[in-house]
Amino acid sequence: MAEAAVEETIHEYKGSSSSDSESEKPPSPGFKKKRLFGRKEPVHAVLGGGKPADIILWRNKQMSASILASATVLWLLFECIGYHFLTFICHSLIFFLVVLFLWSNAASFINRSPPNFPEVILPEDLFLSIAHSVKHKINETFAIFRYVASGKDLKKFLMVITGLWVLSIIGSWFSFLTFFYIVFVLLYSLPALYEKYEDQVDAAAEKAAIKMNKQYAVLDEKLLCKIPRCPFSDKKQH
Repeated sequence: MAEAAVEETIHEYKGSSSSDSESEKPPSPGFKKKRLFGRKEPVHAVLGGGKPADIILWRNKQMSASILASATVLWLLFECIGYHFLTFICHSLIFFLVVLFLWSNAASFINRSPPNFPEVILPEDLFLSIAHSVKHKINETFAIFRYVASGKDLKKFLMVITGLWVLSIIGSWFSFLTFFYIVFVLLYSLPALYEKYEDQVDAAAEKAAIKMNKQYAVLDEKLLCKIPRCPFSDKKQH
Protein backbone atom coordinates (compact mmCIF):
# COMPACT_ATOMS: atom_id res chain seq x y z
CA MET A 1 0.00 0.00 0.00
CA ALA A 2 2.84 2.37 0.84
CA GLU A 3 4.59 1.63 -2.44
CA ALA A 4 1.36 2.27 -4.35
CA ALA A 5 0.89 5.60 -2.55
CA VAL A 6 4.45 6.60 -3.37
CA GLU A 7 4.03 5.69 -7.04
CA GLU A 8 0.77 7.63 -7.18
CA THR A 9 2.45 10.68 -5.64
CA ILE A 10 5.33 10.47 -8.16
CA HIS A 11 2.81 10.14 -11.00
CA GLU A 12 0.91 13.21 -9.82
CA TYR A 13 4.14 15.18 -9.47
CA LYS A 14 5.20 14.27 -13.03
CA GLY A 15 1.78 15.18 -14.37
CA SER A 16 1.78 18.56 -12.62
CA SER A 17 5.35 19.33 -13.71
CA SER A 18 4.60 18.39 -17.30
CA SER A 19 1.52 20.58 -17.33
CA ASP A 20 3.52 23.46 -15.86
CA SER A 21 6.23 23.02 -18.48
CA GLU A 22 3.60 22.99 -21.23
CA SER A 23 2.11 26.22 -19.92
CA GLU A 24 5.56 27.81 -19.81
CA LYS A 25 6.46 26.79 -23.36
CA PRO A 26 7.19 29.70 -25.70
CA PRO A 27 4.53 30.47 -28.32
CA SER A 28 4.68 28.76 -31.67
CA PRO A 29 6.61 30.46 -34.49
CA GLY A 30 3.37 31.38 -36.29
CA PHE A 31 1.91 33.02 -33.20
CA LYS A 32 1.71 36.82 -33.38
CA LYS A 33 1.29 38.99 -30.33
CA LYS A 34 -1.34 41.70 -30.41
CA ARG A 35 0.37 45.04 -30.25
CA LEU A 36 -1.06 48.33 -29.02
CA PHE A 37 -3.12 50.16 -31.67
CA GLY A 38 -2.55 47.25 -34.08
CA ARG A 39 1.09 48.17 -34.49
CA LYS A 40 3.15 45.86 -36.71
CA GLU A 41 6.47 47.74 -36.82
CA PRO A 42 8.93 48.53 -33.99
CA VAL A 43 8.32 51.68 -31.98
CA HIS A 44 11.38 53.35 -33.51
CA ALA A 45 10.00 52.80 -37.03
CA VAL A 46 6.51 53.99 -36.06
CA LEU A 47 8.01 57.28 -34.83
CA GLY A 48 9.64 57.82 -38.22
CA GLY A 49 13.12 56.51 -37.43
CA GLY A 50 16.30 58.57 -37.58
CA LYS A 51 17.39 61.22 -35.11
CA PRO A 52 13.89 62.43 -34.09
CA ALA A 53 12.93 58.91 -33.03
CA ASP A 54 16.25 58.54 -31.19
CA ILE A 55 15.51 61.73 -29.24
CA ILE A 56 11.94 60.74 -28.36
CA LEU A 57 13.03 57.26 -27.25
CA TRP A 58 15.93 58.71 -25.23
CA ARG A 59 18.62 56.88 -27.20
CA ASN A 60 20.47 60.17 -27.43
CA LYS A 61 20.15 60.96 -23.73
CA GLN A 62 22.12 64.20 -23.80
CA MET A 63 19.98 65.75 -26.53
CA SER A 64 16.74 64.43 -25.01
CA ALA A 65 17.59 65.78 -21.58
CA SER A 66 18.55 69.16 -23.06
CA ILE A 67 15.22 69.50 -24.86
CA LEU A 68 13.26 68.50 -21.76
CA ALA A 69 15.25 70.92 -19.60
CA SER A 70 14.66 73.76 -22.10
CA ALA A 71 10.93 73.08 -22.16
CA THR A 72 10.85 73.02 -18.36
CA VAL A 73 12.72 76.35 -18.12
CA LEU A 74 10.31 77.95 -20.61
CA TRP A 75 7.31 76.63 -18.68
CA LEU A 76 8.72 78.00 -15.41
CA LEU A 77 9.36 81.39 -17.04
CA PHE A 78 5.93 81.77 -18.58
CA GLU A 79 3.71 79.99 -16.05
CA CYS A 80 5.39 80.39 -12.63
CA ILE A 81 7.36 83.63 -13.02
CA GLY A 82 4.78 85.28 -15.26
CA TYR A 83 7.11 86.13 -18.14
CA HIS A 84 5.25 87.04 -21.34
CA PHE A 85 6.04 85.33 -24.62
CA LEU A 86 6.44 88.52 -26.68
CA THR A 87 8.67 90.03 -23.97
CA PHE A 88 10.79 86.88 -23.94
CA ILE A 89 11.22 86.96 -27.73
CA CYS A 90 12.19 90.65 -27.72
CA HIS A 91 14.63 90.28 -24.83
CA SER A 92 16.24 87.23 -26.44
CA LEU A 93 16.70 89.09 -29.74
CA ILE A 94 18.13 92.11 -27.92
CA PHE A 95 20.63 89.89 -26.11
CA PHE A 96 21.81 88.08 -29.23
CA LEU A 97 22.02 91.29 -31.28
CA VAL A 98 24.09 93.03 -28.59
CA VAL A 99 26.46 90.04 -28.29
CA LEU A 100 26.92 89.76 -32.06
CA PHE A 101 27.33 93.52 -32.47
CA LEU A 102 30.02 93.72 -29.78
CA TRP A 103 31.72 90.62 -31.12
CA SER A 104 31.82 92.03 -34.66
CA ASN A 105 33.33 95.35 -33.51
CA ALA A 106 35.77 93.88 -30.98
CA ALA A 107 37.08 91.15 -33.28
CA SER A 108 39.64 93.45 -34.92
CA PHE A 109 41.03 94.57 -31.54
CA ILE A 110 41.50 91.09 -30.08
CA ASN A 111 42.74 89.52 -33.33
CA ARG A 112 39.79 87.18 -33.62
CA SER A 113 37.69 86.45 -36.66
CA PRO A 114 34.29 88.17 -36.73
CA PRO A 115 31.17 86.02 -36.49
CA ASN A 116 30.05 84.33 -39.66
CA PHE A 117 26.40 85.08 -40.39
CA PRO A 118 24.93 82.35 -42.59
CA GLU A 119 22.44 83.34 -45.23
CA VAL A 120 19.15 81.68 -44.30
CA ILE A 121 16.66 81.24 -47.12
CA LEU A 122 13.66 79.04 -46.37
CA PRO A 123 12.65 76.94 -49.37
CA GLU A 124 9.17 77.32 -50.79
CA ASP A 125 8.68 73.54 -50.90
CA LEU A 126 8.94 73.40 -47.10
CA PHE A 127 5.94 75.70 -46.61
CA LEU A 128 3.99 73.94 -49.35
CA SER A 129 4.54 70.53 -47.73
CA ILE A 130 3.55 71.89 -44.30
CA ALA A 131 0.43 73.50 -45.75
CA HIS A 132 -0.44 70.27 -47.55
CA SER A 133 -0.05 68.23 -44.35
CA VAL A 134 -2.13 70.69 -42.33
CA LYS A 135 -4.82 70.70 -45.01
CA HIS A 136 -4.90 66.90 -45.02
CA LYS A 137 -5.25 66.72 -41.22
CA ILE A 138 -8.01 69.36 -41.18
CA ASN A 139 -9.93 67.51 -43.90
CA GLU A 140 -9.59 64.25 -41.95
CA THR A 141 -10.91 65.95 -38.81
CA PHE A 142 -13.92 67.36 -40.66
CA ALA A 143 -14.60 63.96 -42.23
CA ILE A 144 -14.52 62.24 -38.82
CA PHE A 145 -16.76 64.94 -37.33
CA ARG A 146 -19.27 64.55 -40.18
CA TYR A 147 -19.25 60.76 -39.83
CA VAL A 148 -19.76 60.87 -36.05
CA ALA A 149 -22.53 63.49 -36.31
CA SER A 150 -24.40 61.49 -38.99
CA GLY A 151 -25.48 58.89 -36.40
CA LYS A 152 -24.05 55.87 -38.21
CA ASP A 153 -21.72 54.71 -35.43
CA LEU A 154 -23.13 55.07 -31.92
CA LYS A 155 -20.01 53.58 -30.30
CA LYS A 156 -17.68 56.11 -31.92
CA PHE A 157 -20.13 58.92 -31.08
CA LEU A 158 -20.05 57.99 -27.39
CA MET A 159 -16.25 57.70 -27.44
CA VAL A 160 -15.85 61.17 -28.98
CA ILE A 161 -18.35 62.75 -26.57
CA THR A 162 -16.66 61.10 -23.58
CA GLY A 163 -13.20 62.15 -24.77
CA LEU A 164 -14.27 65.79 -25.25
CA TRP A 165 -15.99 65.82 -21.86
CA VAL A 166 -12.88 64.44 -20.10
CA LEU A 167 -10.71 66.93 -21.99
CA SER A 168 -12.94 69.82 -20.90
CA ILE A 169 -12.63 68.74 -17.26
CA ILE A 170 -8.83 68.48 -17.52
CA GLY A 171 -8.74 71.89 -19.22
CA SER A 172 -10.54 73.46 -16.26
CA TRP A 173 -7.78 72.26 -13.92
CA PHE A 174 -4.82 73.82 -15.73
CA SER A 175 -4.00 76.74 -17.95
CA PHE A 176 -3.40 76.03 -21.63
CA LEU A 177 0.37 76.41 -21.22
CA THR A 178 0.51 73.98 -18.28
CA PHE A 179 -1.70 71.52 -20.15
CA PHE A 180 0.52 71.80 -23.21
CA TYR A 181 3.62 71.21 -21.07
CA ILE A 182 2.07 68.14 -19.41
CA VAL A 183 1.14 66.71 -22.81
CA PHE A 184 4.68 67.41 -24.06
CA VAL A 185 6.25 65.61 -21.08
CA LEU A 186 3.91 62.64 -21.53
CA LEU A 187 4.60 62.38 -25.25
CA TYR A 188 8.31 62.74 -24.52
CA SER A 189 8.44 60.02 -21.85
CA LEU A 190 5.70 57.47 -22.58
CA PRO A 191 7.18 56.13 -25.87
CA ALA A 192 10.48 55.31 -24.15
CA LEU A 193 8.69 53.64 -21.22
CA TYR A 194 6.46 51.73 -23.62
CA GLU A 195 9.45 50.48 -25.60
CA LYS A 196 11.07 49.28 -22.36
CA TYR A 197 7.96 47.49 -21.03
CA GLU A 198 6.38 46.69 -24.37
CA ASP A 199 5.14 43.15 -23.68
CA GLN A 200 3.63 43.99 -20.30
CA VAL A 201 1.81 47.07 -21.64
CA ASP A 202 0.44 45.17 -24.66
CA ALA A 203 -0.85 42.37 -22.44
CA ALA A 204 -2.52 44.82 -20.05
CA ALA A 205 -4.01 46.81 -22.95
CA GLU A 206 -5.44 43.63 -24.50
CA LYS A 207 -7.09 42.65 -21.21
CA ALA A 208 -8.49 46.17 -20.78
CA ALA A 209 -9.85 46.15 -24.35
CA ILE A 210 -11.59 42.81 -23.74
CA LYS A 211 -13.21 44.14 -20.54
CA MET A 212 -14.30 47.35 -22.27
CA ASN A 213 -15.85 45.39 -25.14
CA LYS A 214 -17.74 43.23 -22.66
CA GLN A 215 -19.03 46.27 -20.80
CA TYR A 216 -20.06 47.91 -24.06
CA ALA A 217 -21.85 44.72 -25.15
CA VAL A 218 -23.84 44.73 -21.89
CA LEU A 219 -24.63 48.44 -22.29
CA ASP A 220 -25.63 47.91 -25.89
CA GLU A 221 -27.91 45.01 -25.00
CA LYS A 222 -29.63 46.80 -22.12
CA LEU A 223 -29.80 50.39 -23.38
CA LEU A 224 -28.21 51.36 -26.69
CA CYS A 225 -30.07 48.88 -28.88
CA LYS A 226 -33.37 50.36 -27.63
CA ILE A 227 -32.47 53.83 -28.92
CA PRO A 228 -34.10 54.42 -32.34
CA ARG A 229 -31.57 54.81 -35.12
CA CYS A 230 -31.19 57.98 -37.09
CA PRO A 231 -33.44 57.91 -40.18
CA PHE A 232 -30.67 59.56 -42.18
CA SER A 233 -28.44 56.49 -41.88
CA ASP A 234 -31.34 54.14 -42.81
CA LYS A 235 -32.07 56.13 -45.96
CA LYS A 236 -28.44 56.04 -46.87
CA GLN A 237 -28.35 52.24 -46.64
CA HIS A 238 -31.37 51.92 -48.96
